[in-house]
Amino acid sequence: MNDRNVHSALRLNATATVPLIDAHIHVDSYPPEQQELLLASLVDNHVEAIVAVSMHLASSQANLRLAERWPRLVRPAFGFHPEQALPSQAELDLLFHWMDEHVQQMVAVGEVGLPYYNRLEASRSGDAFYLAPYIVLLERFIQFASKHSKPIVLHAVYEDADMACDLLERHGVTQAHFHWFKGSAATTERMARNGYYVSFTPDLLYEEEIRSLARQYPSNQVMAETDGPWPFEGPFTGQQTHPRMTAEVIREYSKLTGQDEATVRQLFYDNTSRFYSLSNS
Repeated sequence: MNDRNVHSALRLNATATVPLIDAHIHVDSYPPEQQELLLASLVDNHVEAIVAVSMHLASSQANLRLAERWPRLVRPAFGFHPEQALPSQAELDLLFHWMDEHVQQMVAVGEVGLPYYNRLEASRSGDAFYLAPYIVLLERFIQFASKHSKPIVLHAVYEDADMACDLLERHGVTQAHFHWFKGSAATTERMARNGYYVSFTPDLLYEEEIRSLARQYPSNQVMAETDGPWPFEGPFTGQQTHPRMTAEVIREYSKLTGQDEATVRQLFYDNTSRFYSLSNS
């Protein structure tokens, strides 16, 4: 092996020694048999942890069970995904009561936010859509995060991100993670200035809007995610979404920003560990 090949082998080894963390995945949404296969395969794929976000109370309870069976590997976040009909007030109260009871077992509040895509679809169909109750619910989640000093994972894109920023600022919450974010330059600058984090999915390899965001967002406020089981296109067409794909996200980010891949892999690991306090939980 010549010197160039030795150098390349050493760099590959250095990259692989830094573990991966999937900062946002709906692991409980995979079919049960796929959940087991996926979780059992993580260590061999150098994945140290996944942040398992929840859709509602039953989803939160399922993620807690997975975290109990796969300690330190599954790090659960509890919440209510906004792209669905709101449950009754009694059901929401039950969710918050349950979250209060299990606050020590959660790494974050999430996934929560505002229903941009459902609202857009309603508008296209000429149907009425009432956003106000979703804003009230998001504020309640933000207050919960503030009270318990927990990070919050947000589904809030375009103009919804501005509304989320308003609420975060109102309650002094700075540990905010806007997953799969898309928005204006002004909103992006506001989020960066406030110290909020964003995460990139595998579409970083082929979506120019996301690639542009990656080039400009502060590198100490970025993470990698899959949002699995959501499927991806480009080189991932036909593949089941897996946390190992975060390695491809990191590789592409290093190319876009002109940085060494091993350095970027360590950066993403440190950013995610720090944001979610994974070394302390």
